[in-house]
Amino acid sequence: MTKAKVDTNILVVDDEQDVLNLVSFYLKNAGFSVIKAEDGVSALRKARRSLPALLILDLMLPDMSCLEICKALKADAETSQIFIIMLTAKAEEADRIIGLELGADDYLTKPFSPRELVLRVKSVLRHEASQREKPNSIKIGDIEVDRLGFEVKVRGEVLKLTPTEYKLLNILMERRGKVVTRDVLMDKVFHDAEQPRCLVLRGGTEQRDDELGILGFDQVMDLDPGFDF
Repeated sequence: MTKAKVDTNILVVDDEQDVLNLVSFYLKNAGFSVIKAEDGVSALRKARRSLPALLILDLMLPDMSCLEICKALKADAETSQIFIIMLTAKAEEADRIIGLELGADDYLTKPFSPRELVLRVKSVLRHEASQREKPNSIKIGDIEVDRLGFEVKVRGEVLKLTPTEYKLLNILMERRGKVVTRDVLMDKVFHDAEQPRCLVLRGGTEQRDDELGILGFDQVMDLDPGFDF
């Protein structure tokens, strides 16, 4: 297995000591430097102090939820770019989806394979490296995506988007003029096969939501007819 750079810090947060030790063991064997935390308060403190490349976060912690931690990290400019992989139970599907909406990058369902977790970590970090090689912004018509500031502007005004909406728009603008398959969107944006099967961008049409549902579309996003995309 390829070793990671020794200066790549991973913060592992879990209140189960066995899981914490197991994950840390496999990450260290893969060449990562590991920081441990057993609760949400110490996780936030260590994340802000050490600024790890990635956070492996158990969804259920004794003092605060994974969702609170995700929200706090993404709201802070210094920690907003830390990648997050959630560890969840099968029964926590709704929380998992909310976590992805709040900015988590991937998840694994317990029980999981430590080797698969290491591969997921490497995959997320590879994606980060590839993003560095891309231009800092993309502009198409009136829409501009600022990759450094994680902002989207329409005619110069900042548009409020969730992390998932930002990722979705970014991937579509990167592939302007190309067909983006469902599998690509799920892998790059949602990381969840149970997310909506098809998203319709609707601008200035008379088509009703119930008609689109009959045609097999799951979500509809209305666009200002004046937007140039």
